[in-house]
Amino acid sequence: MTLAADDNVRLAREVEFLKALVRVPSDNPPGDCAPHAEVAGQLLEELGFTVERHPVPEPFVKTYGMKSVVNLVVREHFGTGGPVIALNAHGDVVPPGAGWTFDPYGAEEKGGAIYGRGAAVSKSDFATYAFALLALKEKPEGLNGTVELHFTYDEEAGGFVGPKWLIEQDLTKPDLAISAGFSYAVVIAHNGALHLEIVVRGKQAHAAMPETGADALEAANAILTAIYAERARLYGITSATPGIGSPKITVGLISGGINTNVVPDRIVMRVDRRLTPEEDGVHVEAELTARIEQAVAGLPGIEIECRRIILAEPLRTLPGTEKLVETIQKHAAEVLGEVPPATAVPLYTDARHYTAAGIPTVLYGAGPRSILEANAHAADEHVRISDLAAATRVIEATLRDLLKA
Repeated sequence: MTLAADDNVRLAREVEFLKALVRVPSDNPPGDCAPHAEVAGQLLEELGFTVERHPVPEPFVKTYGMKSVVNLVVREHFGTGGPVIALNAHGDVVPPGAGWTFDPYGAEEKGGAIYGRGAAVSKSDFATYAFALLALKEKPEGLNGTVELHFTYDEEAGGFVGPKWLIEQDLTKPDLAISAGFSYAVVIAHNGALHLEIVVRGKQAHAAMPETGADALEAANAILTAIYAERARLYGITSATPGIGSPKITVGLISGGINTNVVPDRIVMRVDRRLTPEEDGVHVEAELTARIEQAVAGLPGIEIECRRIILAEPLRTLPGTEKLVETIQKHAAEVLGEVPPATAVPLYTDARHYTAAGIPTVLYGAGPRSILEANAHAADEHVRISDLAAATRVIEATLRDLLKA
């Protein structure tokens, strides 16, 4: 991919824009993301955009375990009428963790890549989308419609006070949406997730006389046996959506007990159940809860409580999605020299809130072929500058096509 002199200047600005975003921590948890939103808003204003700042009230933020969220919206109108297209990326990131050979917030450039937490997921697409829109502003001839940037801050907590909040507050009504992704695939569907907390309550007793108590851990063991039997059953199911595979279930956290010499009276477990696009989350929750209750039925002195933590429905392919896919594929083939496949992935994102509102949505943006290749959510996360440049060109060309007067 050869760039003209003007393109090189714009790309240098885009790289510096991304580096500035990476240098400001926005870890979630703890989810105190308003400071990053303020920096991002200032950077967007320096590019000439008018930025709307939409702080989410504290009670809503705390409900999802966060401290502060300010969603940023930019709206650029071209011509009269035409479609409204939303470009959504999230600025919150998982904590750095161990094993880095680069400063997680240094935004260091080496070997044609930018390293840092959020460089790939998904601060890179703050840059991709902002600079694609900037190119439209600089040459708006023949365009008719509106492009909105939705830069939100709670994807790692489920997107409930990000895209979902913007939609429910009637702050946006797009006709189409493109959400953060990678350059070599157009994601048209993905898994959902159900997180359940299971509280098992029994009665403590001296370890010398366990029969006088009700052992919560023994009951939890029965629940674990049922869950792992369910895991084996789910492996026998294959989603009709290519790229998804089978539903999954995992027990990720267990805590409880009082002391070594005491029969435990309380055990808490957290369960992750991944949903395929064909599944209904509410039905799966009811079915799983019934299996858990059945596992301990008849155990004297045992009570259980199943509490929903998150229910993230899958991203489902809606009518109208094919227009987004075909347009992105056409321009990606011109820029990358290959056609990115339309595929599904076995994870979940906050893009699902757009499809839940009836808005055809795909994931496409800057990055390599996979999350693993980008080290996303791992040490030494990075994005190649060439992929950043390519994704920006593809998004710009896609928007020009969709906004033809």
